[in-house]
Amino acid sequence: MVRWLQAARALTLLLACFAITAPAWSAPPPIEDYGKLPEMDHVALSPSGARYAFVATIGEKRRLIVATAENQPIAAQDIGPIKVETVSWAGEDHVLIHASATVELGLRFTASKAELGSVIVIDLKHHKAFQVFGGANEQQVAHTVVGSYGVAAVKDHWYGYFGGYTYDYALASGAVRHDANGTFYPDLYQVDLDTGAFEQVAAGQPGVRGWLVDPTGEVVARLVYDDGTSGWRLTANRAGTRELASGSAPIGGVAIQGFGRSPGSILIRQISEDGGDLEEQPLAGGGATNFDTDETGWPLFDQTSGVWIGSQPVGGEGAPHMFAPEQQAKLSGAFRAFPGYRVSLISYSADLNRLVVFTDGQDDSGSYWIVDIVKGSAKIIGQTYPTVRPESVGPVRWVDYKAADGLVMRGVLTLPPGREPKGLPLVVMPHGGLEGYDLPAFDYWAQAFASRGYAVFQPNFRGSDGYGKAFHRAGFGQWGRKMQTDVSDGVAELARQGLTDSKRVCIVGVSYGGYAALAGVTVQRGLYRCAVSYGAPADLASLLSYERKSAAGADARIRYWRAFLGLTSASEAEINNISPVRLADRADAPILLIHGQDDTVVPVDQSQAMERALRQAGKPVELVTLPGADHWLLQEPSRASMLKASVAFVMKYNPPDVATATLAKAP
Repeated sequence: MVRWLQAARALTLLLACFAITAPAWSAPPPIEDYGKLPEMDHVALSPSGARYAFVATIGEKRRLIVATAENQPIAAQDIGPIKVETVSWAGEDHVLIHASATVELGLRFTASKAELGSVIVIDLKHHKAFQVFGGANEQQVAHTVVGSYGVAAVKDHWYGYFGGYTYDYALASGAVRHDANGTFYPDLYQVDLDTGAFEQVAAGQPGVRGWLVDPTGEVVARLVYDDGTSGWRLTANRAGTRELASGSAPIGGVAIQGFGRSPGSILIRQISEDGGDLEEQPLAGGGATNFDTDETGWPLFDQTSGVWIGSQPVGGEGAPHMFAPEQQAKLSGAFRAFPGYRVSLISYSADLNRLVVFTDGQDDSGSYWIVDIVKGSAKIIGQTYPTVRPESVGPVRWVDYKAADGLVMRGVLTLPPGREPKGLPLVVMPHGGLEGYDLPAFDYWAQAFASRGYAVFQPNFRGSDGYGKAFHRAGFGQWGRKMQTDVSDGVAELARQGLTDSKRVCIVGVSYGGYAALAGVTVQRGLYRCAVSYGAPADLASLLSYERKSAAGADARIRYWRAFLGLTSASEAEINNISPVRLADRADAPILLIHGQDDTVVPVDQSQAMERALRQAGKPVELVTLPGADHWLLQEPSRASMLKASVAFVMKYNPPDVATATLAKAP
């Protein structure tokens, strides 16, 4: 109690720090400033809008902070180095921190490491905190959370609903319950958010993908997926005895999103080679209504009833579309209060009278605001990168161009602050995630390069989300092919416009973007002066083998990879033609490989194999492995190390202030 009160008293000063104006910089901030975790992140309003919580990173400390909407301190809790994913509320007195950690699995598992979820509950009323499934009964349920399925007030008492792996001591060595193939599956537990006590409310089954729980704590539906056959079933009630709908999802993308536009319907999302679809299924049975995710956007749900009330545009660009006209008027008015800036809805009260919005763009490196609809006011509550002052923020805008086959493309161009946009050195930064996308927003990696004098280009190549089903489908089978030339076609367009120098270009990226960087100097040639990859696949055949050996969902993931790679039984041998590790002797520029040792998505041996192949071919290469780093760079030390290494490498082989004529040819 004493420590909690001391932290709360110190919070007054801490909150004030977010409003202090940092001194003006006479030079760009250090690269390390761009590699820091945001000083303010994961902001969430309570249902009433009277309180908000967020994660603060101050120096080497990370804290969950809770304050009133008037910025009066309530609580502060040190949370250590955990990797926070989201923050949410249960009523007005419980804050839930959803996080993950990379753990060693041991010899009996096919994969050596995995990313396991956790939930920390902060009880503001009783001034305590606990971890879900971390108490005295931990021998009953494994010490990890397998999905979060909402909260409910039952007789004015708050509970959370979480998937948990149940120990079955009838199995050898007290193993976690699993199916005939050895794949674990969770049961659904109700957890008391005051005490941490839990009880099972729905038994799981092989292939269970999740449940839907209503605001009274009633289990309404469950979703089951058969990885082998790719079939899915949506069933009603706690026991899952009545089938509502079924279908096929060959690449595994199917999940319950929440209730539909009324409590009498369920919203699920499917991912296919055609892109994403939302399907609204009546609980009483009957035909479903389908919506294209790119057109509809990401669903928003009512804080009280849990029903679908509107949608956020893909990428969060622009005001959400709300079904109720009065709610639409509130949000549209709030977004108009920030002309010229990119505005995103982050959180909202149950009545939508208070909002948290995020702005960036122009001279804004990222700011959080509380908007009071009733008062017609907006006040800043914190910034993500306060040491990156307005004069150090590079301008960001769209660039439209066409691919060689005529397909219309869009990309994001970040320009160095204070420099004429003419003949600039260029860093090309394809996005990761395959179907991901980039928007004209403050990107810490792009801005770090821009601060050193580079233009940065982020192309949304075919296969990216946000541009409709035909554009998404066009990416399948185009790894190392048209997805790759879409990038270089954008580079050519920038040079044609005179914005950049085509002979002063490097390519960098994370995950798929890192693959595109490696392919840019092996599959392609003669375009880039250097390449930097982080967490990138280099040997695609080996990566497919790794996926086959993984745990649950291996069949669906293999179907996903084969579809995107364009593999059939007749073409599987061609995978080596687009694998950079097999083409190391063709590399025509220096390569920097960076990889996290705790990467559970793309194993570190992908970069290690690429380094060996390049050295054997006599090509210039550097490898940096980051201890404890994951695939997403969710921890500050690894993110800062990646950033420093990549910027230094590009500046070495493509210095920003050296004329083309004097650039030495890289070895």
